[in-house]
Amino acid sequence: MDADLAELLDSIGPRLRGLRRDRGLTLEALSKDTGISVSTLSRLESGRRRPTLDLLIPLARAHRVALDQLVTAPATGDPRVHLQPRSRERGSVLVPLTQYPGRVQVFKQVLSHREPRLVTHSGYEWLYVLAGRLRLILGEREITLRPGEVAEFDTGEPHWFGPADAEAVEILHLFGPHGDQAVVRAGPTAHD
Repeated sequence: MDADLAELLDSIGPRLRGLRRDRGLTLEALSKDTGISVSTLSRLESGRRRPTLDLLIPLARAHRVALDQLVTAPATGDPRVHLQPRSRERGSVLVPLTQYPGRVQVFKQVLSHREPRLVTHSGYEWLYVLAGRLRLILGEREITLRPGEVAEFDTGEPHWFGPADAEAVEILHLFGPHGDQAVVRAGPTAHD
C-alpha cells in the first residue's frame, strides 16, 4: 500500500470519532443507528480496523454527510464551498455558487456601470439586491431595486439590469432553465 493511501485510511478513524462527538452520540447510539457493532465502531475510530464501503456507507448516512467527506480531508473552510470568482467587464465580478448545468444556477455578482442593452433568451431569473441600487429594465418598464428587494421574470421578455447610478451594485442572481419558476412555500404570518 502506498504512503498516501495509508495516510488517507488512517485519517478516517479520527474523522469518524469527531463526527460522532460533534453530534453528541455514544458508540451505543451510533451502533443502533447503523447496525454496526460497538466494538467495530470503536476499532474503526481508533484505527485498529480498516474502513470498508459496507461500514462507511451506513456511517455517512447516520452522520448525514457525503461519503467523500469521510474519505478525503476537507478543503480549508467549508468543504462544500469552492468559490472561483470570474472577472467580467471592467469592474464586474461573477461568482458561481452552484455548478449544476441544466438546473437552477446561483451567482453572486458585483456589477459596475455599463450601458443598457436589452436581451432575450429562454429561462427564468430571480435577482436579490445585497448592496447598492439595481436598475432593471423589463420591456417598457423600468424598476429600481434597493437592498433586500427581489425581482423575478421570464427571460423571454427583453431585459437588462445593472447599477442604478455610478456606484456598483451587488446581487444574488438565480437563473433557471425555461419553465423553472419560483415556488413560494410560505403560509400566512400571524399578522395576516
